[in-house]
Amino acid sequence: MRRTRVLVDVRPLHVGDFRRLWAAAVVTSLGAQLTAVAVPLQIYGLTGSSSYVGLAGLVGFAPMATAALWAGALADVRDRRRVLLATTIGIGVTSLLLWAQTWAHLRSVGVLLLLVGVQQALFGANTAVSRAVVPRLVAPELLPAANALQSMVVLSAGIAGPLLAGFLLPVVGSQTLYLADAVAVCATAWAVWRLPPLPPAGSGGHGRRAGIRQIVDGVRLVTRHQVLLLVYVCDFAALFLGLPTALFPQLSRETFGASNIGVLYAALSAGGVLAALFSGTFTRVGRHGIAVAASVGLWGLAVAGFGLSRSPAAAVGWLFLAGGALLALGVFRRTVLQSAVADEMRGRLQGIDTVVAAGGPRLGDLVHGTAGAAFGATWAVTGGGVLTLATALALLLLFPDFRRHRALDTTAPDTTVSGRPGVCVAPAAPTRPHRRA
Repeated sequence: MRRTRVLVDVRPLHVGDFRRLWAAAVVTSLGAQLTAVAVPLQIYGLTGSSSYVGLAGLVGFAPMATAALWAGALADVRDRRRVLLATTIGIGVTSLLLWAQTWAHLRSVGVLLLLVGVQQALFGANTAVSRAVVPRLVAPELLPAANALQSMVVLSAGIAGPLLAGFLLPVVGSQTLYLADAVAVCATAWAVWRLPPLPPAGSGGHGRRAGIRQIVDGVRLVTRHQVLLLVYVCDFAALFLGLPTALFPQLSRETFGASNIGVLYAALSAGGVLAALFSGTFTRVGRHGIAVAASVGLWGLAVAGFGLSRSPAAAVGWLFLAGGALLALGVFRRTVLQSAVADEMRGRLQGIDTVVAAGGPRLGDLVHGTAGAAFGATWAVTGGGVLTLATALALLLLFPDFRRHRALDTTAPDTTVSGRPGVCVAPAAPTRPHRRA
């Protein structure tokens, strides 16, 4: 029994709807990684310039952020199944268009960047809606385990996908990788099609439109409720101050050897996968506020240790620990955002979360790159880790309500909240908790 509680908690997979989505994500996430590798390689092949490769990331961010905020609001006033199905199909169609432009030998960077922007917008919208769907499928106490299972799929695909792409590219070329991604999306489209209707909770959402007012309501809710705001602050601090991937090339050249740069990237994901496999050790933790801050603090400590490392083995060890802490942070962050608000606000909070999760690393890359050039990579990485750890400790010490926040706490004024400040409501019941495979 004790061994079962150490390993990943698979109870959410007993729910048929969630199990289908999770199994489909195994296929779809792997396909997405094929496109993630093929796009920059095609851009570089057309231009011979890394600046255009970097431009692709910039081109994709603004559409993704905008779409995530809008889709989050839409998920609160429309049937989430329909919105999720539309964005999923849209991603597949865009991958098919990426295949078509390669097949037609367009050799147009403009067309490629346009398709990247469209696909990133659809991805941002899809992410926000899908995270708001999960609490309607599984019981509230299973949310941490469900989030751990989903994170394990994404991280595993982040390791296996690039390896598979590297093997297939010389054999079949980028054209076939795009087509494989489009086919892989069909698995998730099928799983979403099998979901029951997921209309807005209560009668207040029916007939409303998603617009600026709804997005502003979501932002206002976050700013007026301490626990929600501090969860975002923790996540942003970890990704902005403590994510050192922009300095991996410099560190590999100056300290660990150029041939080890791939190992550094893989170590973060591998640490997350390992933590997910043994997530039964922490997904039953009840104090989610402390769990979020502790994950951020452990992440900062591990990053600081990585910055001080002088051998590849030590660096990989610290990055393993960092990846595990980042996995735990993602699990508890999403669980708080999913369970601490009424269902009518979940979509908007997940939209904001998608923007923070995407914007933090991009801004962090800029700051780390600048600091690394000015002070050296070691000081930049270690300093970022120390600042991250200090932020986590300060939030724990300064905000008692954050420390006291518990899973599914419906009594504290800053935990389970509706769209009206100061109003506490219980989390919405899952749509079909009784349906099990």
